[in-house]
Amino acid sequence: MPSPYVWSGTNQYRAGKYVRDGVYDPGKVDPQLGCAALMIALMELDPEISLSGARLTKSPSAGNLARPSLTNPSKGSIGAFVVNLIRAIFGRK
Repeated sequence: MPSPYVWSGTNQYRAGKYVRDGVYDPGKVDPQLGCAALMIALMELDPEISLSGARLTKSPSAGNLARPSLTNPSKGSIGAFVVNLIRAIFGRK
């Protein structure tokens, strides 16, 4: 089962997490982004960032600006907050 701490916010994670010590809830959805989702967002913002030399390729829908994505998140979403935070930290527009 994919760890929510790594994969939450990606298509690799659906539900399930430990809600307290030793108690796993298979129906609980982790609202926090996992580190993989954060790395993907960073890789979309800066093509120089990679994991073990792998480069992120744009999905076929990347040109569709009406559809929310990591670089074009829905207004007011947690994704918009994260992208705006990353842009503020790295001085990107």
